[in-house]
Amino acid sequence: MYKHILFDLDNTIWDFETNSKQSLQEVYGIYQLDASFDSFDHFYGLYKERNHQLWAAYSQKQISKKYLNNERFFYPLNEVGIKNKDLADEIGAEYLTICANKTALMPYAKELLDYLAGKYKMHILSNGFAEVQYHKLKNSNLDTYFDRVILSEQVGVLKPDKHIFNFAVTSLNSRKKEIVMIGDNFKADIIGAKNAGIDQIYYSLEEDEKLEFQPTFVVRSLRDIIDVL
Repeated sequence: MYKHILFDLDNTIWDFETNSKQSLQEVYGIYQLDASFDSFDHFYGLYKERNHQLWAAYSQKQISKKYLNNERFFYPLNEVGIKNKDLADEIGAEYLTICANKTALMPYAKELLDYLAGKYKMHILSNGFAEVQYHKLKNSNLDTYFDRVILSEQVGVLKPDKHIFNFAVTSLNSRKKEIVMIGDNFKADIIGAKNAGIDQIYYSLEEDEKLEFQPTFVVRSLRDIIDVL
């Protein structure tokens, strides 16, 4: 039925939560932030809450990429009295460099990709930043699985905007009924694909989640996708 599979990257294949937290722990040590924060968890909690808010605003085109990168580190620093935006920029750049070299994958990601390889054309469709997404794929030995990498900042719109999905359809020289989107973010991946007329496989990481509508497929494990495809 399908010829092409669009994969989200972060938290669908590449374990963003694990890799990001490990990178932040390294940054915390490099910049000796223990002198200013009660603990790493104190720093991490402030960062994570603000980062979530900023990504929501970025997806709505309310803030710039530059502002997001600076503010998510300036906010926790400012909360402990460090009003240094240059330091926030420096920490942000170091974080992106470290994070791009992390290689933890979501459970059964490799097994799923090995199963799908040769059966379908596989592609990445991500809102992540170009300077890190390509490195993530290469360093995690994932790049050889994918024919195309389509990134929102290169297209000019972010998921869930249907225009990025339409761009993918055109670039693949395919029809929408021949494509399925796999992702963990209900709004960006699943609503976006549905609004563009593309089938969806929702990789749900939350128990008892109430959904706005029933996606084409819902799985709790990447391993379950083998039974779907």
